[in-house]
Amino acid sequence: MNVHMRKAQGMISPPLALEIEALRIRFLGLIALGDDPDYETLRAVASSNWDHRPMLIARVANAADVADVVDFARRNMLEIAVRSGGHSVCGHSTSEGGVVIDLRDLKAIDIDLDEMTVWAGSGLTAGEVTRALDGHGVAVGFGDSASVGIGGLTLGGGVGYLTRKLGLTIDALIAAEIVTASGSILTVSESSYPDLFWAIRGGGGNFGIVTRFCYRLSPLPEFVGGPLILPATPENIVGFVAAAKVAPDDLTTILMVMPAPPMPFIPPGLVGKTVLLCMMAYAGPAAEADHALAPFRALDNAIADLVRPGPYGMMYLPEAPGPVPTVSIRSLFRDDIDLADASEIIKRLDLCEAPMRVAQIRILGGAASRIPAEATAYAHRDAEILVAFMAMDNSVEAAVAHERWTGVCTLSLGGAQDRGTYVNFLAEQGEDMVRASYGDQNWQRLRQVKHQYDPTNLFRRNHNIPPA
Repeated sequence: MNVHMRKAQGMISPPLALEIEALRIRFLGLIALGDDPDYETLRAVASSNWDHRPMLIARVANAADVADVVDFARRNMLEIAVRSGGHSVCGHSTSEGGVVIDLRDLKAIDIDLDEMTVWAGSGLTAGEVTRALDGHGVAVGFGDSASVGIGGLTLGGGVGYLTRKLGLTIDALIAAEIVTASGSILTVSESSYPDLFWAIRGGGGNFGIVTRFCYRLSPLPEFVGGPLILPATPENIVGFVAAAKVAPDDLTTILMVMPAPPMPFIPPGLVGKTVLLCMMAYAGPAAEADHALAPFRALDNAIADLVRPGPYGMMYLPEAPGPVPTVSIRSLFRDDIDLADASEIIKRLDLCEAPMRVAQIRILGGAASRIPAEATAYAHRDAEILVAFMAMDNSVEAAVAHERWTGVCTLSLGGAQDRGTYVNFLAEQGEDMVRASYGDQNWQRLRQVKHQYDPTNLFRRNHNIPPA
């Protein structure tokens, strides 16, 4: 279950208080305790399923700060939670009574257009990096939300708007700076600590805390994208999926079955009614995009068509201000979507009482499928479709019901228990699902790397891989 109620913060003993004070003196960043004025703001994460109160929040300024806090937590046997964007669907970005290592001030970005690389601090969001690259006509493929941190997104794989064109986010990763459980600061790549570099590309935060990523840049001089909104019928869902599977790799799509949002281009009478919000991302010139988009535009009379040339960063739709919602999610891989599946998806959406509910259908393949399965720790290169059911609401009580709803939805499409799912969409679904999601073919190798770099399982607040 993803819903946890608040617990009281534990007392800090006098010896521990002295250690914290010594840490503060030598620390370049910020240490926040429960009675500090900025503690309440710093401890908030991107969903309100959790109201954890860490004993200490360390807003680090560099890798040396991270290593110092890791050493402090290890010596005092304290749980470590690592926070980049704070979007962990299991609340792994925070801790009850432990230490949160907050990376949000690690925002340095170094773009080298001669070498076609970018070093990006792990406190940056996908939107921040994308906006910095847009002006140079280059890109790294991240996810579909501007506010998601690049840290957790990258370590879990990175499925987004350029997956078919450029592959996963990890397919652009060529090096990383990481702090291990021993406090060592390493730079890893294919030629330096290659086993660790392999493991962090899909193995999550099990092996250390990444403070900087180096990505390969891809030219993107022209881009066409945006939302195409269609009536929500089973035939349109099936037709969309069929067209997306045979589309050129330049086109990546995300289909969302959801209530129509209150936006200027939506007729008032349709707001709140179920529609297909189709996010279309074509990595190329407008003339070629029109040809690739034609089968989708031919499916039905569009409610709205805002697909247009522009910078890649325009794909990140504005995020509504307001209270932080609870988020419930379950996901699974599928090979196809037929009319019965599409009808079931629409029916399940209508049975959910959450003010925002969505069935998200991502067509995979393309460049992501052509990377050899053994090249990285991401286990699902052969997956064709990723389906996720999500519900957002305003109370933990409602979230309990939505957890059940998302579970029933995935089961109605066959469930994920055999194959597992995308690690970044994995809820608290038990150890068997964790193992399936990392993949049986990778599991033992991941455990061996874990044993080498984190033999005591210090980094365990994650979808955990136990040391061999």
